[in-house]
Amino acid sequence: MNFKTRFSLILAAALFAAGCSTTAEKSEPSATPADTSQGCTSSAVENLKGKTATPELLEQARQQAGASTARILAPDSVVTLEYNGQRLNLNVDDQRVITRISCG
Repeated sequence: MNFKTRFSLILAAALFAAGCSTTAEKSEPSATPADTSQGCTSSAVENLKGKTATPELLEQARQQAGASTARILAPDSVVTLEYNGQRLNLNVDDQRVITRISCG
């Protein structure tokens, strides 16, 4: 294989790999940072089951659970499968009512 062909293959592989990378999820910074040294604790916010999920409630839950990030997962949400012990998940139904709370 000549140099030009090798270079083209390496460049194509690098571009393909870059396209497959993901960006980290970030939530809004809070005025008082949550203590994330112990990790996410979903049991701290179990009382939110049955409430309607809003961005404000999500941030409040993130802080109370000690999570660094949080997300709302609707029934039709596309989610990644990587485990993140610092992430709070609020599973909701079609009316955005919280049905399950977990970390990961």
